[in-house]
Amino acid sequence: MDFTKLKESIIRFEGLELKPYKCPANKLSIGYGRNLEDNGISINEAIYMLENDLLNIKLELEDKLPVFNRLDDIRQNVLLEMAYNMGISKLLNFKKTIQHLKKFDYVEASKEMLDSKWHKDFKKYAPNTKEELLRSSILSKIMKEGKY
Repeated sequence: MDFTKLKESIIRFEGLELKPYKCPANKLSIGYGRNLEDNGISINEAIYMLENDLLNIKLELEDKLPVFNRLDDIRQNVLLEMAYNMGISKLLNFKKTIQHLKKFDYVEASKEMLDSKWHKDFKKYAPNTKEELLRSSILSKIMKEGKY
């Protein structure tokens, strides 16, 4: 079945919204009227969005954090995950961590990761989780050791 004319009609009448909005039926929607409340998204769509977000974050870090390109893939991944979790602007405020990364001093960089509001927030919002199982603790360990 050819959906070309159908898609053109839906695009024409629905319009495009790139951020979530409430449709006339008061349903949270996005895109060309995608009803998120009733339909959600598929696993493939979630993976596509994740990959797209990571690519955009990587490009921004390459531009805004010169040391990023000099790090190995594993440590780049740590920074990518941190930026994905808290946002690039907050990651760029990890001044001491970044200074240690510039010297390839991963032990001290990992310590600074743990001496942050980010790590304290993980402890605060998951008080019953063992510290070594917190995301921030795991990422700090990966930063230090360079392995998963």
